[in-house]
Amino acid sequence: MTTAITNAGAKQLVLVSGRAHPQLAERIASELGTELIPTAAYDFANGETYVRFGESVRGTDAFLIQSHPAPINQWIMEQLLMIDSLKRASARSITVVSPFYPYARQDKKHRGREPISARLISDLYKTAGADRLMSVDLHTAQIQGFFDGPVDHLMAIPLLADHVRSVVDVENVTVVSPDTGRVRVAEQWTELLGGCPLAFVHKTRDITVPNQAVSKEVVGQIEGRTCVLIDDMIDTGGTITGAVKVLREKGAKDVIIAATHAVFSDPAVERLSSCGALEVVVTDTLPVPPEHQFENLTVLSIAPLIARAIQEVFEDGSVTSLFNGRS
Repeated sequence: MTTAITNAGAKQLVLVSGRAHPQLAERIASELGTELIPTAAYDFANGETYVRFGESVRGTDAFLIQSHPAPINQWIMEQLLMIDSLKRASARSITVVSPFYPYARQDKKHRGREPISARLISDLYKTAGADRLMSVDLHTAQIQGFFDGPVDHLMAIPLLADHVRSVVDVENVTVVSPDTGRVRVAEQWTELLGGCPLAFVHKTRDITVPNQAVSKEVVGQIEGRTCVLIDDMIDTGGTITGAVKVLREKGAKDVIIAATHAVFSDPAVERLSSCGALEVVVTDTLPVPPEHQFENLTVLSIAPLIARAIQEVFEDGSVTSLFNGRS
């Protein structure tokens, strides 16, 4: 199998991958009917990273796939070095494929003297030499405006909603947003599930304490219904499992958790496996190793969606057509 795809216009597509989540990159390559460019990558004793591609990438449209699990800073640095390497090796264009956009939660200033870290990441990508950015379910849509170039914002919602539709009676479903900030996303869910009711959980958060929020009240119709509790990511699981508890207390029949990014920092697995949710559905934008898997966890592959988007970009097609014009 070849490591390059050539289209009718004689353009060449190549896929390269960092070390953070090679399984996803291999699945994407398989969907496209190609193989990843051989890459040497290792760390020196002091933590410095070295990368080198084993084949020429001159004149190619390069798609660099790197996810960002812990330790996130190592994988960001490796990705930046790979962008620089592609630029210096005369790639025609460089598209950064970051399924889980790093530092996405830090997209604005809550208090004085704070960085806007999500913007800094975009600046680093651009400075290193990236021409285009592709990501899945950004924490907020405004992050698209941080990158000075085309941004393809892919959505895992149709994939997750298809799975939920296959396991529940949509006539008795309520989509629940974990807070008021995700209501617009929840509205997209309700459309995909046939116009079912929408609810949201009122929660409070101390912005000086990370990974801590308290779910308090539920606004909406949930009693006796299966609640689909949606979010973009699950980190320590405290917020989402707290919401499950509140929904149960308010009379929900069952609760299914659906989220795109399985960050799963400790003690997320313990919390999720014992919170009483009927099922926890996530995608593989981040690796889910065996020690992070549990009985009622379902992991859906995002690879077919990313592969289709890469093909559309390469063929100068429409990525938003994959999502009925949404982005």
